[in-house]
Amino acid sequence: MIDTWTEAVLVVLAGVGAGTINTVVGSGTLITFPTLLAFGVPPVVANVTNTVGLLPGGLSGAWADKESLVGQGPRLRHLASASLTGAIVGALLLLWLPSTAFKSIVPVLIGLGVALVIAGPAINRRLAQHSTQSGTPAWWVWPGVWATGVYGGYFGAAQGVLLMAILGIGVNDTVRRHNATKNILSSVANGVAALMFVVLADVDWRVALLIALGAVVGGQLGARIGKRLPPTVLRAVIVLVGLIAIFSLLR
Repeated sequence: MIDTWTEAVLVVLAGVGAGTINTVVGSGTLITFPTLLAFGVPPVVANVTNTVGLLPGGLSGAWADKESLVGQGPRLRHLASASLTGAIVGALLLLWLPSTAFKSIVPVLIGLGVALVIAGPAINRRLAQHSTQSGTPAWWVWPGVWATGVYGGYFGAAQGVLLMAILGIGVNDTVRRHNATKNILSSVANGVAALMFVVLADVDWRVALLIALGAVVGGQLGARIGKRLPPTVLRAVIVLVGLIAIFSLLR
């Protein structure tokens, strides 16, 4: 558990990194979740606490890029319902299934997240080929966002990457506007899951506060200067931390 000032500072820094990465590309959970595991926080408690702690960072990033949301009201309302209902299902699965199931499933989910982060450049190239004119989402976008909401409510690493892929293929718009939409949808899913965890699960509030402090700063950095950072460096850090997390869970 978090017992020293050094560990507390490291958790805050992990929150900064996760908040920045979530706003820019997604997958910040692959920074904070393994950090909590390394400090002895049990996996399910770490996941629940991490979801609660990262929520303010997502809201911070969405607010910092709010101009990209102009004109997206109807689309956001339509797709937010998918994220909301999907996250309820995912959070209930986390709470209902035994902790042993979570420990068995999470390495697979982290592996999926790592694979999606590696595939990020190819996804971005695919998105860049689309028209910059706004359009109505394809019929399958709502179910796709719903499924991503289930994933986000249960664990959520690389939820943002999944959303960017779905939006980029199913909705004609700019990548920047997709990223702003992604931040809102991720925040909806994380917010619903966090609320359920606060009421129904064991949250380590001291750790959640430390993550939140860092994530709020990271959300601002991600929206303002994070896109200037070399994406290869960000992806390399995420992949390395994700592989360490898989190793620690499988020991």
